Amino acid sequence: MGFAAQRFNVNLSILFTELPLLERPAAAAAAGFGAVELWWPWVDSPTPERSELDALKKAIETAGVRLTGLNFYAGQLPGPDRGALSIPGAESERFRANIDVAAGFARSLGCTALNALYGNRVDGVDPAEQDALALENLTLAARAAAEIGAVLLIEALNKPESPRYPLVSAPAAVEVVDRVNEATGLGNARFLMDLYHLSMNGEDLPSVIERYASRTGHVQIADNPGRGAPGTGSLPLADLLDGLRKAGYDGWVGLEYKAGDRPSGSAFDWLPMDQRAAR
Repeated sequence: MGFAAQRFNVNLSILFTELPLLERPAAAAAAGFGAVELWWPWVDSPTPERSELDALKKAIETAGVRLTGLNFYAGQLPGPDRGALSIPGAESERFRANIDVAAGFARSLGCTALNALYGNRVDGVDPAEQDALALENLTLAARAAAEIGAVLLIEALNKPESPRYPLVSAPAAVEVVDRVNEATGLGNARFLMDLYHLSMNGEDLPSVIERYASRTGHVQIADNPGRGAPGTGSLPLADLLDGLRKAGYDGWVGLEYKAGDRPSGSAFDWLPMDQRAAR
């Protein structure tokens, strides 16, 4: 099967970033893709002006692509932050203010996957306090997602690049998924399986797929080392995605890799044009 059997979308927060935000959906469409995903685009504002939301919505619709995934507000990302929902004080309040805004924007475009990054550990704050706050905020987010027919995604990052982030293994992230589902009774919290992050953590990827494919709501890929396009590193991504399909995962695979020193439109030569369209 290889890559031909997959449904790919393009993450417009890491690819096509040489272009202004509102030009990226059309660039993805021109490259042959029919679906995109985004980190929260307004890193300084969990509640941007309606005109900004409307402009992005129009750009996505005009390009003719589908928004299939969206992050909640996560602080300065890219940058030093790795989420806001477990950070006591102002950042937690900013996350809460963003919940209905992000869910409303997702609803307006038919997006049914919302990713909530957990947040870094904070010096001088008891980790148990952060975890309790995280569960409160994730419960609110899961309920908002359920109201629009969406899943809430919980992602494991990698320890070398995110040393203060507590969810740096598949089991750690799935444990949070379980706690959220137990708290809400909704069952819409799911694992975001990013194969690049898990490989950076040294995890046994075939074992992770076997154990957690049924709990997975979204998959993201980049090669390792380097976080580049498939084929630039040593990960057997085609085989791993085959394993996911055989284990029952038939959802989107997000292309969340760096284009390097070339234009993003030139970073898809590993994937034939006829395999890029949404299906």
